[in-house]
Amino acid sequence: MNVGVNSSRLNLRLDGWRSRLLLIALVSCFAGLVGRAAWLQGFHAGFLQQKGEERYSRVIEMPASRGIIRDRNGQPLAISTPAESIWASREDVELSPAQSKSLAGLLHMDPRELAQRLNGGGRGNFVYLRRQVTPEVAQQIMDLKISGLFQQHGFHRAYPKGEETAHLVGFTDADDHGQEGVELAYQKDLGGSAGARRVIKDRAGHIIEDVESIRVPRPGQDIALSVDGRIQHLAYRELRNAVMVHRAKAGAVVILDTQTGEVLALANYPDYDPNNREHLSGAQLRNRAITDTFEPGSTLKPFTIATALEAGKVTPNTVIPTGGGQMTIGTSTIRDTHPFASLTVAQVIQHSSNVGAARIALTLPSETLWNMFTDVGFGQTPKLGFPGEAGGRVRPFRSWKPIEQATMSYGNGISVSLIQLARAYTIFANGGQLRPLSLTRVSTPPSGRQVISSQTARQVTDMLELVVKPEGTAPAAQVKGYRVAGKTGTAHKVVGGRYANRYVASFVGFAPASAPRVLIAIMIDEPAGSSYYGGLVAAPVFSALMGNVLQMLAVPPDDPNSSLFDAPAAGAGSAEDT
Repeated sequence: MNVGVNSSRLNLRLDGWRSRLLLIALVSCFAGLVGRAAWLQGFHAGFLQQKGEERYSRVIEMPASRGIIRDRNGQPLAISTPAESIWASREDVELSPAQSKSLAGLLHMDPRELAQRLNGGGRGNFVYLRRQVTPEVAQQIMDLKISGLFQQHGFHRAYPKGEETAHLVGFTDADDHGQEGVELAYQKDLGGSAGARRVIKDRAGHIIEDVESIRVPRPGQDIALSVDGRIQHLAYRELRNAVMVHRAKAGAVVILDTQTGEVLALANYPDYDPNNREHLSGAQLRNRAITDTFEPGSTLKPFTIATALEAGKVTPNTVIPTGGGQMTIGTSTIRDTHPFASLTVAQVIQHSSNVGAARIALTLPSETLWNMFTDVGFGQTPKLGFPGEAGGRVRPFRSWKPIEQATMSYGNGISVSLIQLARAYTIFANGGQLRPLSLTRVSTPPSGRQVISSQTARQVTDMLELVVKPEGTAPAAQVKGYRVAGKTGTAHKVVGGRYANRYVASFVGFAPASAPRVLIAIMIDEPAGSSYYGGLVAAPVFSALMGNVLQMLAVPPDDPNSSLFDAPAAGAGSAEDT
């Protein structure tokens, strides 16, 4: 069958308006594409350049070296060394079984743990495999030629003195940020500021071109502490030995320069190694000298006596009736370990009479006694700038009952930290002035605030010297060649809201008594056995430390012809509050 070319079935035509509409649409799309290309390439080239750079250009951080922490003699207590972090881009990692085994060994990691980290179901593409490895190990890892594996430059913090300065210096985290101690307190100064630079990387992550420096890293500032590393070593050693010998729960010691307020040593036990923190407990981390509080016991009596002397209520020779070592207030009875019918005010300190201190305190308005406690810093943070500083507790005087005022006079019902107690005692060593304490070295001693008169300070110091005499509570605190002034404390601990047969033994003292230079405060928490009195547990630590420190600082003896008295035997009675 012959079909003509003009057959109606093949003769397709578009209506005129449709052909024109299609042509206009095509021309418009083409014009839009031309305009978009002109805009991107002529007027918005930066956009294309940015998108291209995002494929290859990277801004990498340049970590800053952390400042060095040194003791007052320039010895390093915390330093930074170069370290590398190994990280992986999970989706780009390709490694053989042999590479996996080698990598796990270099990372000190079980192969199964490595596989879990690299698989990392749903946790993103980026993962750290190990932080702060040595540059040598990092190079060995990179020599394995594993794709998707990268290294990041940084620093590792090291602590040359280890346990000795752990609670004081503290430590940093994996990102080199301070977490405890001086490292945290002075983070802003020590940390510096990281820099940045722009580089070109290939797909494997290798830098093929260093484009520009965006920000130069600023190293952290060095910090010079007031601590003397030699004295710190002695303090740590003697404290650790005392805690172990007496099977105590814990202990702390603070050593101050009375003339400048500088902290020469601050040690705690139990301790920890800041260079190896894999298995730490809260008890090990606690800086008990600053963050823990306790009832000071008889170490508070000198402040009660000083208040009465300032108020003109007594003199050192005033006779106080002590009722055979017993005094009843309401339904409560206060007792002394050794009974006396009467004692002079000086003997109240020497024999540590609770009854004598209570009778003196009750002659004073409660506000007057409260003012003394707060004036020397009790109930307030020491403002050392140290993290976790405890303020302790001094209840408002308006709520005091007579029995509470009486027991507070010998250190019950009030709580202090060891650093607070040490600072408060400096008023007796500094002619009545209270100076601020410092953890950093000071060039000029700060001015103090007069809390008591120089005469009262001298009178209390004379009384404190009696404490280390044979009739006192702490003959074991004597130091050959030097006059020593100090006070013992033995306080029951409060457990579950009630006093328990657990004790805190303490001693605070200074020397030479004629011209005080060094003050030492010691606290031993829960010594076991029958020897739990401050005069038997803490005083010997004071004696060993003070003798060595005074010689180390070349402080001339003020009693070169003195001879040591015999200290009481362990278990012998000691006139302490319990």
